[in-house]
Amino acid sequence: MLCRVLRHLTEALLCQEKRWKDMDTLETQKLHEPSKIRGVIFLFSAAYLISYLTRINFGAIISEMELQTGMARSLLSQAVTAAFVTYGAGQLVSGFLGDRIQPKQLVFFGLLLTASMNMLIPFCGDPWLMTAVWAVNGFAQSLMWPPMVRLMVTLLNGEDYKKACFVVTCAGSVGTVLIYLASPLIITVFSWKMVFGFCSIAAIIMAIFWQKNCVNVPIEHAAPKVVGGKSHSNGLFSPLLIAILFAITLCGILRDGVTTWMPSYISETYNLSSTTSILTGVIMPIFGIACSRLAMIVYRKMPVNPILCAGIFFGVGSVAALGINVLTGSSAAASVGLTAVLTGCMHGVNLMLISMLPPFFQKKGNISFISGLLNSFVYIGSAISTSGIALISESQGWGMTVFLWMLIAVAGTIICAFCIPGWKKFASEE
Repeated sequence: MLCRVLRHLTEALLCQEKRWKDMDTLETQKLHEPSKIRGVIFLFSAAYLISYLTRINFGAIISEMELQTGMARSLLSQAVTAAFVTYGAGQLVSGFLGDRIQPKQLVFFGLLLTASMNMLIPFCGDPWLMTAVWAVNGFAQSLMWPPMVRLMVTLLNGEDYKKACFVVTCAGSVGTVLIYLASPLIITVFSWKMVFGFCSIAAIIMAIFWQKNCVNVPIEHAAPKVVGGKSHSNGLFSPLLIAILFAITLCGILRDGVTTWMPSYISETYNLSSTTSILTGVIMPIFGIACSRLAMIVYRKMPVNPILCAGIFFGVGSVAALGINVLTGSSAAASVGLTAVLTGCMHGVNLMLISMLPPFFQKKGNISFISGLLNSFVYIGSAISTSGIALISESQGWGMTVFLWMLIAVAGTIICAFCIPGWKKFASEE
């Protein structure tokens, strides 16, 4: 009897494995029909937008939470910092798994987990409990981007991939706009707790939509490819890549750190209410979309050198940061505008260094891992800046804080400039 049950179970598993393989072969050919390409891009964009809603909502309303809960800024910021740490570390795990198991299932699980953590936050009356819950949320978020890159590289050709990366990353900026627009309204009508409630419901709906419409892809266990007797993995952690990772870290410091604390900077420098200062954050993702679009236009003029394009945007960001230093305290509108330019430029840098680099590593057979590695260093910078800006602004004031923003942007420009020749050589070899 037992042998018969085991035989039937084995046969069922083999049949299921065959169905998965047949589905993989059928569904993951490169897409060429415009309607299917648009459908895939829409699906990924919607998922990425929801991931932003459920990730940055804490930072967007942190100034209001500080007022309503009486918790210190540094205590609240540790939750955001913990999420950045687990997000960055989780990128490596997600990237590794994305090359070995179905990316579709990783994203689905990530959406459900982030929905659960958003639902729990309103019930946390202690900053340390908030930190623990939001740290889990950071890991949940990390399960989305590397698998999405793996799916896009598998399903789309080169030009469609570039278009998809631009649209999907812009969807994150749209999500940021929605949070900064909706949060003050939700806070006024309900409370800050309902911001997390609405985001949780959106993530659950998205998870169902994702599971119904996303396809499966063939699983290729990554292995270093050998060309001319030399493994491609030997150059994976080259000095060039290490320098790029450092530049990515600086980008994360400016993009997420400045975005998180800009409402507090405006509120404290110009004596505006917390809800008004939150609304000023709307302009930042709009500039992010504009700068990402401009970055793609520039990149098409120099298609094999995203490092040069990233360096250009770091340089423009340096000029904007200089303007912030000069005008701090004299004009709220100018400060908001220049801060938006600075963070917008970092979105352009992020698009180049996070989205445009992974296809160049395709010969190494681990697209998802490379994507996760690059993205993890963005959030190392994010983690450093979220708590760092809180501590520096509390102890040294906003004048010193914005001066450090300028130094970081200049350092990113210099690093990219030094990496340009090495990248040209690397790209030509690949």
